[in-house]
Amino acid sequence: MNSENVKEVVKEKYGEAARRVAQGRGSACCGTSPASAIEGCDPITSNLYREGEASVIPEEALRASLGCGNPTALAQLLPGETVLDLGSGGGIDVLLSGRRVGPTGKAYGLDMTDEMLALAEENKRKSGLTNVEFLKGEIENIPLPAATVDVIVSNCVINLSADKDRVLREAFRVLKPGGRVAVSDVVVRGQVPPEIRRSMELWVGCVAGAMSEGEYREKLAAAGFESIEIEPTRVYDVRDARQFLTAAGLDPESIAAEVDGKFMSAFVRAKRPR
Repeated sequence: MNSENVKEVVKEKYGEAARRVAQGRGSACCGTSPASAIEGCDPITSNLYREGEASVIPEEALRASLGCGNPTALAQLLPGETVLDLGSGGGIDVLLSGRRVGPTGKAYGLDMTDEMLALAEENKRKSGLTNVEFLKGEIENIPLPAATVDVIVSNCVINLSADKDRVLREAFRVLKPGGRVAVSDVVVRGQVPPEIRRSMELWVGCVAGAMSEGEYREKLAAAGFESIEIEPTRVYDVRDARQFLTAAGLDPESIAAEVDGKFMSAFVRAKRPR
């Protein structure tokens, strides 16, 4: 599973999710099968945004969310700050960030999928926000100058990269001294069955590419970050595991017990030293 293979599969899967939303065929989901909330969206992506947040953004932005958390709610964004969302998808976290930083601030969204970028641009138009900009590119090669961003957010995307060290080095590069990372991601506790690591469907579905808590801390520190914190926001049990294992064609009876409590959505904080 090399980086190019992962990248192409991720691009195709997320492009299809964007097309579903654009065509009114239900919601995107972080798991292997996009589904609307009525059909039973997977436990990773469901119920992430409060009613007050959902009411101030276009419905398509909410339906295109493939995240595992709500980083903008936890990041404590301040008026006038510049925010960058890595893997911005349909733009929900960019639009929410744009509202929080206000007209004197700026919110960038970065995505490599044409269909998601088109959806995000339409959601921007509907929102009426003028301090939002979407960029095409890869999170391993951020198309912004060094030291230009106050805050980096991301929602269940870093785990999709096959080169996480490079992602974190790039995040460090574009942050201003004293800037911070505030991302939601899937994190692993303990050993993971090899069947899951081998599954491309689960990789794209936000599980198989996840790092352990220790690995996440080590990679952030190696990139230069300090004040590293990992706060669990949801821990998934066997019932949750059965859904994504079955969707990937794996036997939940033989594997589910091994993943009970091993995967969690977490809020990851870190700072670039001043």
